[in-house]
Formats: sequence, C-alpha cells, structure tokens
Amino acid sequence: MGWGVRRGVVLAVLLTAACVGSAAADDAAQRCADIAARSEERARVVTGSGAPVLVIGDSYAMGSDLDDPARSWPAYLDGQVRVDGFAGSGFSRSAGPCRGVAYADRARRDLARWPGMIVVQGGLNDYDVPAAQVEADARRLLRTLAGRDVVLVGPAAAPARQAGAYRVDTVLARLAALAGVPYISTASWELDYLPDRLHLTPEGHRDFGERDATALRELTGVS
Repeated sequence: MGWGVRRGVVLAVLLTAACVGSAAADDAAQRCADIAARSEERARVVTGSGAPVLVIGDSYAMGSDLDDPARSWPAYLDGQVRVDGFAGSGFSRSAGPCRGVAYADRARRDLARWPGMIVVQGGLNDYDVPAAQVEADARRLLRTLAGRDVVLVGPAAAPARQAGAYRVDTVLARLAALAGVPYISTASWELDYLPDRLHLTPEGHRDFGERDATALRELTGVS
C-alpha cells in the first residue's frame, strides 16, 4: 500500500472516529438537557406542610423511574418539602457525565433560593469513584452548607452496585462523624427494587421515605 493510500485510510479512520465522538457527545448533551428539564419539573412540586425542607439528591430523589415522580421518597418526609434531584449525580463531579450537577455545585445555587433544613441523599452514582475523591467532594459540600441544618443520607445497597454502596456508606459515615453532621445509613435496609436492581419501585420509595422520616424525627427530636 502506497503512502498516499495509507494516508487516505488514516484520514478516513480519524474522520470516522471524530464523527462517532461528536455524535456521542451530542447524545450525552441531549440526555443531560432532558434530565435537567425533568429535574426542574420535580423541583416545582412541593409536598407536605410545616417547616421547609430541601432534599438534594439523585434519581431516587428525582423519582426518574416512577410514573409519578412527585411520589419519590422525599414526599414521605415531614415538613414542606422541595426536591433538587438530578439523575446520575452524586457527591463527586465524576459521578456522572453531566457538568455542574455535583451536590456541592447545586447546593451553592440552592442556598439563595430555599431556606430550612437540607437533606442530602445519594452515593450510588459514586460507587466507582475513588474513596479519597468522594470524601474530598463531600467535604466541599459540607463547607458550602456551613451554617445550615444538614443531614446526610447514604446510599441504599442496591444489588447492582452493592459493593460500591457499602464503600461509599463507610466514607460518608466517617466524614459525617468527624464533621458533627447527622448521618442516616440506609445500606442495611431491605428495599423493593425494579428489575434493573438499582432503582426503587413505588413501594421501595415509600419504604425508603418513611424510614428516613422516622430517622429524621429521632435526630431532630420532632415527633
């Protein structure tokens, strides 16, 4: 094969790779935009009454796999509850493909909009992020929320990511204890999952929410 032919083949391969990469980037950008739109829809739903509570979380909080996202687990908490949920997000910036949605980034935006207690739930999307990075980003979150009443809720041990969930739970429990922040570990809870063995069924959301509500009452002394 002559140089001219080889150069043409190489160029064709590079162009094909560039097109494939561009298409993948476009697909990812569209997916992030779709999640953002559904996240905003969920944020407009307010459940309950009483003291304001903001939940920052992932697809569990957002209810992305429910026919009625308004019945995601935060709907079972006491108080006037708002939700900032974003599927695929986590404590770490590398937990998912969408930019600017790590918990600390969203918390910074939420502080000016919503008063009251802040419940931060998640960790399942951090399942493959190095423990040191999860801890560093969780510390960044707590610095951002300094001065507010904060409770951390760790990841459920979803079968699809069980080992990673246990590891993240350990990291968050240790950090919360060092920071003096209340922590609710959910890793031992038996919950009902969808066939993907990752997301909760409607019954799983109710169980998760009711257990968190009970734990929050015990932590805050409110009955």
